[in-house]
Amino acid sequence: MHVATAGAHGQVARHLTRLLAARGDRVTGLVRNPGHVEDVAADGARAVVVDLEAVSAQELAGELGGVDAVVFAAGAGPGSGAARKDTVDRAAAVLLADAAELAGVRDYLLVSSFGVDAVRDGAVPQGVDEVFAAYLRAKLAAEEELLGRAASGRLRVTVLRPGGLTDAEPTGRVHLERSVQRGSVPRADVAAVCAALLEVPAPPGGRVLELVGGEEPVAQAVARAAGEGGPGGAAGATD
Repeated sequence: MHVATAGAHGQVARHLTRLLAARGDRVTGLVRNPGHVEDVAADGARAVVVDLEAVSAQELAGELGGVDAVVFAAGAGPGSGAARKDTVDRAAAVLLADAAELAGVRDYLLVSSFGVDAVRDGAVPQGVDEVFAAYLRAKLAAEEELLGRAASGRLRVTVLRPGGLTDAEPTGRVHLERSVQRGSVPRADVAAVCAALLEVPAPPGGRVLELVGGEEPVAQAVARAAGEGGPGGAAGATD
């Protein structure tokens, strides 16, 4: 399998690249900062410098030749304002979908966020600052756009909503369902779930799965839950 990952220098993405490379997959890692190329290459990917806020879909599609699946694990990051939440967490995710379609890539895995339903239908969640609310709105809009494409048969889409991300050692055990209670999960376990999901094409209409730490082995959790996560919403940050 050849996987292209947007946001390849993010922590989840770097774990994912190492896992994919270790099992023999090819990885193209998309990064904005040229200073990140060496790290991404050391993880086992072919690093490509591209600014997802500036590149055209046609240009990006040119980097996706021979790719089987794309993963969007990029994010505007801490300290960015509400405007960049939209240009990265929504618009760049949609741009990657445009480029994937142009390049003939069918499978798309979006690393989204737990809690996006809190802003559905214009809701304003209590106790959430405006920038984080903008982030949730951007993630939800990206989900809706991608799932719409899945419904029309243009892409096979998996949306993964991890809970609070930690740097704890991976346990290899998770709780993966259509809807779960709020919790946390090690980044390395998120990456392991992503790697497993890439091997299970999404059903027509796409699937949405939520992820926190749990007791079920990753492979077993993915095998069981992947066929159950249909489109729509239940209710953190990527990286």
